[in-house]
Amino acid sequence: MQIYLPIAEVSVNAFLLLGMGGMVGILSGMFGVGGGFLMTPLLFFIGIPPAVAVATEANQIVASSFSGVLAHLRRKTVDLRMGTVLLTGGLVGAAFGVVIFNHLKSLGQVDLLVKLCYVVFLGVIGSLMFVESLNALRKSRNNVPPSRKKHNWIHGLPFKMRFRVSGLYISVIPPLIVGVFVGILSAIMGVGGGFIMVPAMIYLLGMPTKVVVGTSLFQIIFVTAFTTLLHATTNYTVDIALAVLLLIGGVIGAQIGTRLGTYLKAEQLRILLALLVILVCAKLALDLLIQPTELFSIGASEGH
Repeated sequence: MQIYLPIAEVSVNAFLLLGMGGMVGILSGMFGVGGGFLMTPLLFFIGIPPAVAVATEANQIVASSFSGVLAHLRRKTVDLRMGTVLLTGGLVGAAFGVVIFNHLKSLGQVDLLVKLCYVVFLGVIGSLMFVESLNALRKSRNNVPPSRKKHNWIHGLPFKMRFRVSGLYISVIPPLIVGVFVGILSAIMGVGGGFIMVPAMIYLLGMPTKVVVGTSLFQIIFVTAFTTLLHATTNYTVDIALAVLLLIGGVIGAQIGTRLGTYLKAEQLRILLALLVILVCAKLALDLLIQPTELFSIGASEGH
């Protein structure tokens, strides 16, 4: 069933969009990521313009993350205090990110920048997560107790706050910086930032894995909602028809993903996520490197 998307100005299969939304929703519930790092490139692949994909995907992330958070709140695996600190930084970062996005859009460079950002970030993060997850899996099989690293430089920073659910007493500066960085990424790349947020919360802040997923989703809801609002009012690139179809699939998928996540070990979840990130990065890099079949069609369409 083909449906015409007015803002994207393309026709796509409605069931394909529902399926994509559902798949990304499952990832959201399992890994604590908004799923935008996967969905936005998928939208590029089916012909949605990058500017529309980024703005609309931020909208879909809100719904799938909200659905996932409800399940985690019932289990009491959300650190609301930590989430609020991350959120404060995230809102500042998102506002700054939209300013950068608008400037690049006026220069006509936004499509290339978005794709290059994806290749760089997904490549680096996917590789680091994959190596770390393999080491963690090897240690758990050999019954080696996980070593809790003490990051002295973080513990020495001022403005400390107690995060009871995470069992931490650390400075609010590192979570604020992580939040700002993720907010900028959310605005430029149309992602919730979970693929950076989750590793940062585990390895940088030292949060327990079971609390990380729910807390990450809590923060993602508000940052991506704010990003969507800014994109809709400044760029007019939010496609409601596309957003609704992705939303329906995402909400259903997030509930399934949250249940599936309970059956897998934390190390297995991280290794699966790392492999997904690397695969998407490879496909995007290939698309940027391979010469298009119709070299002159791009120039012709831009001339109109």
